Amino acid sequence: MTRICALLFLLPFWLPLFLSAAAQAALITDYRVVHQPVSAAGGAPQVAIRSFNSDGVARFLVVDPVTMACQDLPASQLSFPGASADPLLAATPFLKALDRYNSAPYRLQNGGLTRAESEVDGMFLTVDLCPSTRPFARELFEAAGALGDGDLPIPVAVAVSGLWLASHAEDLAYLQRESASGRLAITWVNHSYHHQYLPQAPLGQNFLLIPGTDLASEVLDLEQQLLARGLVPSPFFRFPGLVSDPTTMRRLRELSLIPVGSDAWLAKGESPRRGSIILVHGNGNEPNGVRLLLPMLKSKALRLLPLPAAFGI
Repeated sequence: MTRICALLFLLPFWLPLFLSAAAQAALITDYRVVHQPVSAAGGAPQVAIRSFNSDGVARFLVVDPVTMACQDLPASQLSFPGASADPLLAATPFLKALDRYNSAPYRLQNGGLTRAESEVDGMFLTVDLCPSTRPFARELFEAAGALGDGDLPIPVAVAVSGLWLASHAEDLAYLQRESASGRLAITWVNHSYHHQYLPQAPLGQNFLLIPGTDLASEVLDLEQQLLARGLVPSPFFRFPGLVSDPTTMRRLRELSLIPVGSDAWLAKGESPRRGSIILVHGNGNEPNGVRLLLPMLKSKALRLLPLPAAFGI
């Protein structure tokens, strides 16, 4: 009885917060995979990779094939040039990267883009948010944001899982505030919804290769959760554990996503250099990686670049 009374006492305080959060989440329905040319406001052709309804309004997830930037646009703002745009799109960085990084030779671990395609003056910070009950490494993002001079946001690619999203509302709100304030420019990388892991299973039967795993659902369920929260998914995907096989790579190509690996997974002892894609976990699961990265960030020794720049963009 005492516990019930306590809950009833707290109800007026937490119920408005719950209802406010629920009201802010859009209802995403009729979510479908597409791959078609579109054009916004008479501009150059882009690639629509998803169609859906958001609170009943028809929308598309659209990739700029030159910059690889994604937008969530109303269907009413788009025109559809059809197959006539295909030759123009085929030579763009996005379409070429889709073919290059989802093709043979296939590796069991760390397939896809692992470092910049050409010489660049900087590195790429990717932060994985796998499912976790451990404290969020906010100090990592604070140190990254401090690299800025107030004019330009600092680019960070956040590889987020659906289960992390579902259980870390406060931490997600922090990242959204950092993005809205202009301190961070976050690229939301798909890291699957469930990110399953079996400690005793070999890599060939683990993560997304666990028998019975539906890769498409893992990808699309996570995207819908991002869109419902007002976040725009990027055209990039990070395989959990960096583990994949030919089937998952080909399926990822059908979903119009580019796999991103790493040549500097800090907790595994890999050292970053110019052009490196740095991998750390911001979910508390690999504190050693964060410990190694923080001095680099605080010394301002790192020049961080947006992930599309790894493709020569």
